[in-house]
Amino acid sequence: MNELTELLSELVRVPSVGGTPAEAGIQTMLAEWMRETGLEVDLWELPLERLTADPAFPGMEVPRERAYGLVGRLPGTGGGRSLMFNGHVDVVPPGDLAAWTDDPFSGRVEQGRVYGRGACDMKGGLVAALLAVKQLKQARLSGDVLVACVVGEEDGGLGTYGLLDRGWRADACVIPEPTGLAVVPANAGALTFRLRVTGQSTHAARRTGGVSAIEKFLPVFAALRELEAARNRDVDPLMRAWDLPYALEIGTVHAGDWSSSVPGELVAEGRYGVALDESPARAKAALEAAVAAACAADPWLAAHPVTVEWWGGQFAPARNPDPALTEALVAATGTEPARWGAPYGSDLRLLAAAGIPAVQYGPGDIDLAHAPDEFVPIAEVAAASATLVRLASAHSA
Repeated sequence: MNELTELLSELVRVPSVGGTPAEAGIQTMLAEWMRETGLEVDLWELPLERLTADPAFPGMEVPRERAYGLVGRLPGTGGGRSLMFNGHVDVVPPGDLAAWTDDPFSGRVEQGRVYGRGACDMKGGLVAALLAVKQLKQARLSGDVLVACVVGEEDGGLGTYGLLDRGWRADACVIPEPTGLAVVPANAGALTFRLRVTGQSTHAARRTGGVSAIEKFLPVFAALRELEAARNRDVDPLMRAWDLPYALEIGTVHAGDWSSSVPGELVAEGRYGVALDESPARAKAALEAAVAAACAADPWLAAHPVTVEWWGGQFAPARNPDPALTEALVAATGTEPARWGAPYGSDLRLLAAAGIPAVQYGPGDIDLAHAPDEFVPIAEVAAASATLVRLASAHSA
């Protein structure tokens, strides 16, 4: 087993689910790897209370008592442009364990793939970046190369927000998210929302004397599907690779507290895609208007309107502001990679907002991310790493 496979398997075996102690622990582990590799290391505890109180904080969906930022720096000889590789260490929960062939955090190597939660999203890309920086030690570039390991990307962007708060910057950035080695210079946004539907409880045997919150949710759900269809009729050319670039989905529904009662309240939570170049405020207004229209058409809901709350991760859409970086990355691949805009949010928008040009490029199929038996092809990790080495060498000049 070579260094790439060993490191990737080792990282996958760390169950660094967002908000767990392992999310913090993997940062310490990676800091030690960086020190052994000869990088300058900045490992710090994120000031959670201060960061989360900032009005510009991008949101967080899981509680954290402690979290760490980590940057490894390969210093240049001077005068060149700096380049950052930014990868998140947090992963989503494995979900239904019965759907997995074996332990979700096995790090199993089989048929040229590494399996496990986070292998694709995005420890494969992180390993590509780490090994690229290690190889670049021999190149003596004029510009600094940074590898930033961030937490909390999956639920808002805590780590990159804290990275920028710490003062770390670069002239350009590559985020090795799973793109299947396509070049991705733009991201749609994604907003998390909560709906509260009010009904009127009574005994189920006398249900006509009550109002089911579930029944009253149905026209609201139908209105959201209509809104989704309208928002996807005419999309930016970068997003046409997807059948539904700006998805709107209800992920959880909770109603009632007893099987023999008419449910008096329903709470639904969902995820709402934001179009390229659309402000989150405008997107929110469109959803709120759709919900209000559905309520106005129903006598009960007109008198008891559904409330909309915006909470958790709030991902604005973003584009790479520097087309030259996109072209340099394309050239570094040595191929003619596909180019598209991602239908999901990422830390690209935080970096771009801070004036750092950023592009996504990395190993793995996004359709495997967050899924059972997630894996990343080892050959793609190696190819991505080689591309990052070539890009850094060209960018530093």
